[in-house]
Amino acid sequence: MTESNTQSLTDDLGFSADSGQENVRGNRLGAFLAAVRSWFRAWRRTRPFWGALWLIVAGAWIIYWMSFDIGIALTGGWSYSAGYVMGGALIMFGLVTWLAPHYKSLSGIVAFLIALGAFPTANLGGFVLGSVLGIIGGAMVWSWGEKKPRPPKRVTSGG
Repeated sequence: MTESNTQSLTDDLGFSADSGQENVRGNRLGAFLAAVRSWFRAWRRTRPFWGALWLIVAGAWIIYWMSFDIGIALTGGWSYSAGYVMGGALIMFGLVTWLAPHYKSLSGIVAFLIALGAFPTANLGGFVLGSVLGIIGGAMVWSWGEKKPRPPKRVTSGG
């Protein structure tokens, strides 16, 4: 990128040092992005975000490493469909944990058990990594303690 392209990009995002009238749109976008980031941080602090994320990644990893088409998995019985069921359950419990954090104890313990069950049934739980991520994620969800959202920072005028 050239210097002018970089300057144009920073102006559009509201990170320019100039305070002219042409930066009004950029400042609005910057303020909007700051408000979205602040909202996301407050939302993330009130639920077991990282444990649920590990559960979702573990489920996706287990499903990814299944070596059967979905058609064979549906007609072939449990040994063919176990990875899809176990991985889908881990993804589901990760999403439940994000959307309804008051079920964290139930979803954490059940996800932990599903990750343990995926080890012998679904290609060693996605070649061990899926099971390990699921076990860590389930333990993180189950042991999470709720934090209150931080109050907004008070801006004081220097005087």
